[in-house]
Amino acid sequence: MLKTQSKIRIHDADICADQFDKIPDSVVLIILNKIADIRTLGRCSAVSKRLNSLVPLVEDVYVKIDKVVSIDGDSDETLYSQKPPSLFTNFLKLFFTLLKPFHHLNNGNDGSKFFFPQVSRHTSHTPDQVLKNFHHIHNLRIELPSGDVGTEDGVVLKWKAEFGSTLQDCVVFGGTQIERKPGTDQRPLEDNGSIPESFYTNGGLKLRVVWTISSLIAASTRHYLLQPIIKDHPTLKTVVLTDADGQGTLSMGCQQLREFRENPLIASASSRRTQVPASNMRLRYAPFLELPEGMGMQGATLVAIKPSGEGSGKSKKEIDTFICGAFDGPFKAAVKALVKRRTYLLEMNGF
Repeated sequence: MLKTQSKIRIHDADICADQFDKIPDSVVLIILNKIADIRTLGRCSAVSKRLNSLVPLVEDVYVKIDKVVSIDGDSDETLYSQKPPSLFTNFLKLFFTLLKPFHHLNNGNDGSKFFFPQVSRHTSHTPDQVLKNFHHIHNLRIELPSGDVGTEDGVVLKWKAEFGSTLQDCVVFGGTQIERKPGTDQRPLEDNGSIPESFYTNGGLKLRVVWTISSLIAASTRHYLLQPIIKDHPTLKTVVLTDADGQGTLSMGCQQLREFRENPLIASASSRRTQVPASNMRLRYAPFLELPEGMGMQGATLVAIKPSGEGSGKSKKEIDTFICGAFDGPFKAAVKALVKRRTYLLEMNGF
């Protein structure tokens, strides 16, 4: 009888054992890398000493920003107004912040220090502060709460830029209106691929120049703000800074991050952003462009920007691949259609 009871006790002890402890650290790290979200990782680090020691080793991290802080330190709601602001108003941001990221975390009773500091309800942290205890980040993705460039209702504006220590490539895509394709008898007459004269006289070209410069300022501001993060994380291999609206994306790869660290960043004299070098702009335009799923776009425009005389080593095929792969969905098809149209070359001074 005693032997039977002893066996039962041993059996019960096996059932109550912490099965999680049997999972190797390498497998746990795979799971944490799949999670990526920095808030969730913060909560995981508070669960146990083991997780607290593993979270700093995560290689893939996603940071979602709650608000952007303006030059005077206040939340600038006008940054994301639907009304078109003046050209440079939107870009006086000094830094972005994470609100209430891990306010529920406390220090352990045994005196051990948890991975993230306790954050009060009204405390905010910049991304570089929140990321400072991650020691092995390879792939970092940061998402802003909204796009940087204000536009009129109905206007579509998207951009994607690649940076090293300065701008390497940028593509801007826009249109004045998306609508259902008109019937055959109402469809605009076929154009010959040339820009109509009215484009120059009705403000169409001026509007596209504003789109382009605004997008470049947004990209160079984001690039400037990445300085402390890239400096503090030498293990980084990719950085992507985007926004919840999907308006703009800044990306940097291994080679570009290496260049960023090796060459001094040239800041613009006018504001806290990277200086945009003198560039060539290749513009394609269609008064009306058919999109998939029975849609069409008025005033479809594609602008590809490349620094003047910049020897990036990219072939024409690589540049075309970057342009055609910059956007997804119906916009990808629109870009491919615009690339086939006549190209107009413009030059832009550095600013």
